[in-house]
Amino acid sequence: MSEGSAGKVNMAFIAAIVAVATIGGFMFGYDSGVINGTQKGLEAAFALGKLGIGINVGAILVGSSIGAFGAGRMADIIGRRGVMMLAAILFLASALLAGAAGSSAIFIIARIIGGLGVGAASVISPVYISEVTPAAIRGRLSSVQQVMIISGLTGAFVANFVLARYAGGSTAPLWLDFPAWRWMFWLQAIPAAIYFLALLVIPESPRYLVARGQDERARAVLTRLFGAEEADRKVGEIRASLAADHHRPKLSDLIDKVSGKVRPIVWAGIGLAVFQQLVGINVVFYYGATLWEAVGFSEDNALQINILSGVLSIGACLGTIMLVDRIGRKPLLLIGSAGMAVTLAIVAYAFSTAVTGADGGVVLPGHNGLMALIAANLYVIFFNLSWGPIMWVMLGEMFPNQIRGSGLAVAGFAQWIANAAISVSFPALAVSPGLAITYTGYALFAAISFFFVRAMVHETKGRELEDMVG
Repeated sequence: MSEGSAGKVNMAFIAAIVAVATIGGFMFGYDSGVINGTQKGLEAAFALGKLGIGINVGAILVGSSIGAFGAGRMADIIGRRGVMMLAAILFLASALLAGAAGSSAIFIIARIIGGLGVGAASVISPVYISEVTPAAIRGRLSSVQQVMIISGLTGAFVANFVLARYAGGSTAPLWLDFPAWRWMFWLQAIPAAIYFLALLVIPESPRYLVARGQDERARAVLTRLFGAEEADRKVGEIRASLAADHHRPKLSDLIDKVSGKVRPIVWAGIGLAVFQQLVGINVVFYYGATLWEAVGFSEDNALQINILSGVLSIGACLGTIMLVDRIGRKPLLLIGSAGMAVTLAIVAYAFSTAVTGADGGVVLPGHNGLMALIAANLYVIFFNLSWGPIMWVMLGEMFPNQIRGSGLAVAGFAQWIANAAISVSFPALAVSPGLAITYTGYALFAAISFFFVRAMVHETKGRELEDMVG
């Protein structure tokens, strides 16, 4: 019996494990999205200009890049579950400190702490899920991570909208006379605590346990997952997939011992990670409210548009879950690249028609505002049908067992560096050279990503993790 067959697979246990692991995705999304509705509060509280806002918003990305790299390596030392528990603690600390920050410096520290948790959760949750699920349904279960990321983003958008409306604005006082924007951060402490407690009841990854020489513990976990007969076979397969000299995974494993060069699979992983950000998706996530206000929408309407984008994103991810194990990862990536290139080009055109209104604000004439809104949401749908979930699915499964942790460390680090470059640069680019040229750049990266996928990415649908090479 193969791991991917129906046999004795304990789907109830697997579903429970995936549900807990993907709370990390929810926290990733919430921590990334909560900043969207708080920028007016930050600007007022800390007297920030455009550069200051960019630094405060982008601070999370510094922590995320470090967290992603560190988590990939720590996952080979303290385990996948151990890293997720550490991430939960970091989320909790960040939520409390960010809401209480009395200065920009303290706020930046809080967001870096949160970023460490985001970076860790972003790379470890997908790999943990891929290591405890059957190959035949691994793609759809791993894709749940992106649903939870978007659910976290949408949850943050909804919380921001409700708190701001209830208080009369994001800077207006709310409970205990603290402004609403501070409560937007403090609310995150609730799911962070739930995440930590839920992690106490799930097992460690059997692939990690075998790599650490703990075959009996791995066999016990695999028995609960797939039955005793399959567990015995699987332990042997995992053991055989590791280094011939049985050394523990290390960063230097990413270098091909014959050629002395970085393995091609590593470059493919880095490319997937970087292109996912170069298409500009986090401009929508981090600056959505500010962006829509900049082209004439009110704060209330802009926050509602964020919620709409979140709901559409979840719907697109559900489409991915239905398709990823049927048509495969690579076709979805190609569809997403093409769709994003076209819709981003339309957004760029709409912004190129912007004029100054009677009140001095920016206005999109005629139906161009509606065109930009529809194209932007179609872009979000294409992203979340493809690159959003599929990049994480592939990073969790494409690397051989021996280099999975190290490969994730490098690809995750690259992903968050690209994220930081796009997010921190956007406020300045939106002013000069302007939104039209900035979005044209994102459209070009989407077009290039199509050809990258065709040349560098190999299909992983239905393949056992032990069969991955590169």
